[in-house]
Amino acid sequence: MEAKFGKFFDSVGSFFTGGDHLPWCDPDVIAGCEREVAGAENGTSDELRSESIMRMSWALVHSKRPEDVQRGIAMLEASLPRSNSPLKVREELYLLAVGFYRSEDYLRSRQLVERALEIAPDWRQALTLKKAIEDKITKDGVIGIGIAATAVGLLAGGIAAALSTRKK
Repeated sequence: MEAKFGKFFDSVGSFFTGGDHLPWCDPDVIAGCEREVAGAENGTSDELRSESIMRMSWALVHSKRPEDVQRGIAMLEASLPRSNSPLKVREELYLLAVGFYRSEDYLRSRQLVERALEIAPDWRQALTLKKAIEDKITKDGVIGIGIAATAVGLLAGGIAAALSTRKK
């Protein structure tokens, strides 16, 4: 019985805290990626440069700092049209979806992850992200409905109170 209560409270807690399982990236990793990209600019192959930029994009969209996430989104949006392999397009779409998820643009994030899943329908990472996105959209809808219901209740209560004081 105690285990059931524990699971219930854990699920309620994760509902209100967000509970996604995407990794975070700290500023030291981002700084290392920036050094790697700067080093790759000097005489390395296009493939190595592209891999360095991809690692940096990954680090940026997984950052806790919104400005890093926006930078990562911009880098990915700039490189996506130049991508010629389906695997690279899939990766960039997924990372863009992560960036928009972190930016709380869940509808755009869902569109991008669905495009990635068109390329690789069984990709577990993308499926997990899609579920997290749908959970956020559902949670935001439930909270929005609760706020609207509370506002309507307060408004109705205010009107009722005003009418009852008029009759006296």
